[in-house]
Amino acid sequence: MTIAFGVVLLLAILISGIAHRTVLSTAVLFLVAGFVLGSGVTDVIPIQAGDPTVSLIAELALFIVLFTDGQRIAVRDLTRAWKLPGRALLLGMPLTFAITAVLGVVLLQLSWPQALLIAAVLAPTDPVLSSAIVGRGEIPGRVRHLLSVESGLNDGLALPIVLVFLTILSGEQTDFGLLALELVGGIALGVVVPLLVAGLVRIKFLSSTPLYAALTPVAIGCLIFGIAHLTGANPYLAAFAAGMTIASTMPAVRDAFIEFGDYVAEIVKLLALFVFGALISPAVLADVSALGYVYAVLALVLARPVAVWIALLGSKLPWEEQATAAWFGPKGFASVLYGLLVLESGIVDAEHLFHIIVVVISLSIIAHSSTDVPIARWFARMEQRDREAARLDTG
Repeated sequence: MTIAFGVVLLLAILISGIAHRTVLSTAVLFLVAGFVLGSGVTDVIPIQAGDPTVSLIAELALFIVLFTDGQRIAVRDLTRAWKLPGRALLLGMPLTFAITAVLGVVLLQLSWPQALLIAAVLAPTDPVLSSAIVGRGEIPGRVRHLLSVESGLNDGLALPIVLVFLTILSGEQTDFGLLALELVGGIALGVVVPLLVAGLVRIKFLSSTPLYAALTPVAIGCLIFGIAHLTGANPYLAAFAAGMTIASTMPAVRDAFIEFGDYVAEIVKLLALFVFGALISPAVLADVSALGYVYAVLALVLARPVAVWIALLGSKLPWEEQATAAWFGPKGFASVLYGLLVLESGIVDAEHLFHIIVVVISLSIIAHSSTDVPIARWFARMEQRDREAARLDTG
């Protein structure tokens, strides 16, 4: 698998410039490469659901990505220009969750806990795929800010819901007090450890070189990962909370680390997409009924757009900016990893639920990663027309 991943990574590097200018997507490349090389097609990568390698990659990747995503969101950042992202997160996300769950019950005849679990898995938008829009200057700044903050925060907001419904569907007696303690313990761990480290860093007679100072978040991440597994605190919520705490209390350390952290996070994201693709096979796709594909399409073109449209009512955003924010809610990396949590959970119908999730994510990656360039170009043409009109008026 290492050689195969290396070859695909090299290919992605070589075509990355072309991909940035066209509808070609590196995310799709890793997904398709994994599918072709997986056991369902060529069997070059013979991994299956339940393979310990899959569990390990999913656990480490989710921890690393939530840790780095959290560092993009400092508390002080949330107090600035919060109005539009707040609408998307506090109203748009719950509405998307509700509509997706109703679609699951009506179209797929899922039980309410199953439908709510899938809806929670699919609720987050992907910061990697969103960056294709967020990183383009042609897109209006307020839309880029909305999508950036939303995609940075909704992973962590969806995770507790995923964990709660996994526990409910496990068939075991659910101790909600213990579950709450695990979730709250994770958040507390993610706040306390960075605060203690921040206090140590500020001690005057201690000093560190710039290189080692930049590695401070690595030390914090290792401590949190280990302590979470020793104490039973949720490591994923701890990772996200720790990232936000670092960004809020040690911004200089965060700034020194973030480029390195982005490289590491990008590698594990691509690896997870590659493994995710390898778990997809013709048999997996065939296990989803025609109504399952209808559900997948409606989850993308109905649930998110309607929810965000309602959330942005009265915001005075032009219709084209509202449409961009409503459409560009890609289901990607966070949903991939939450889907793997479902697959590895051992709940009844885990594989079938995972297959439904696979179809939605796959369609989303293809649809959203192939529309960022056309949308950006459309805004660029609009801006050019506005400039020409203004020039003619002043002339």
